[in-house]
Amino acid sequence: MKKIAVLGGGSWGTALSKVLCENGHDVKVWLRDEAQCNDIRKTRINNKYLPNVILPSNLYFTTDMGEALGDSEIIINVIPTQNIRKVFEKIPKQFIKSKIIINCSKGIELGTHYLISDIIKEESIDCVYVILSGPSHAEELGRGLVTAATVASESEEAAKTAQDIFMTSYFRVYTSKDVKGVELGGALKNIIALGAGISDGVGYGDNAKAALMTRGILEISRLGTCFGAELSTFQGLSGVGDLIATCTSQHSRNRNAGFLIGQGLKKDEAIEKIGMVVEGITTTYAAYELAKENNIDMPITYAMHDILENSADVKETVTKLMLREKKEE
Repeated sequence: MKKIAVLGGGSWGTALSKVLCENGHDVKVWLRDEAQCNDIRKTRINNKYLPNVILPSNLYFTTDMGEALGDSEIIINVIPTQNIRKVFEKIPKQFIKSKIIINCSKGIELGTHYLISDIIKEESIDCVYVILSGPSHAEELGRGLVTAATVASESEEAAKTAQDIFMTSYFRVYTSKDVKGVELGGALKNIIALGAGISDGVGYGDNAKAALMTRGILEISRLGTCFGAELSTFQGLSGVGDLIATCTSQHSRNRNAGFLIGQGLKKDEAIEKIGMVVEGITTTYAAYELAKENNIDMPITYAMHDILENSADVKETVTKLMLREKKEE
């Protein structure tokens, strides 16, 4: 049994906490909202983010960061990317010194263009970093539906520890050493998922979405390998696997936000209607800047940025993509 603190009480944090608790670990979940915390304690359901999933009676929820982290051996980060630094800056360093921190969020920090591994290493002392990513919607994992994911770390021992605490008969976890590849695959696929949703919202068919996903994984690979990731990682669960799930699932907030934009809503209106963080929007801006700075050819990302930032007409943008200079695949 491990003592585990989970930072973040959204849908994904709740689903992962349920898995860990059912695996026999002592799990404490930290969340900000006192009313939400009290409601979960009373009903044993996260009605705001993961309704209809009954949580174990011994899964503990608190708004006291010290209580959650005090005796923890492992920390699970499920805080939205753009808020991670703000939260970690406020944590007393003795609570996170030399601990395994398993990041389960996806994205790139705006401004710095830092990956989450960079943020956490900068804001902690001697932590051992692990990333978990893959095609894994909280709504399905929370119900015990078969799911697979990848954990990556520079420490083989830490990766195997993460694999051990999460593995169940319905949640299969593989290990990897390619931290950057797993992180970038999980972050960048959200851009393509936004595009897939926009395509569906406008009324394009399966042909268009298949082309978008196929060319999208190529763009992800281009940026990833530029920053030292392994090409093979993008062919696995945290690459093409996550891309497929996020582009096609009814549970995907990025795909659903894109659908609303394709139907005519502005990005802020789509975010408000989704009611949760849409990481693909901020990631589009970060990836666009990275691609420009490093002269990386990412036409889909450029097109998505034009739609989000300049409210470019979707059909005209697609026509421009289709009529680019002819080339071999």
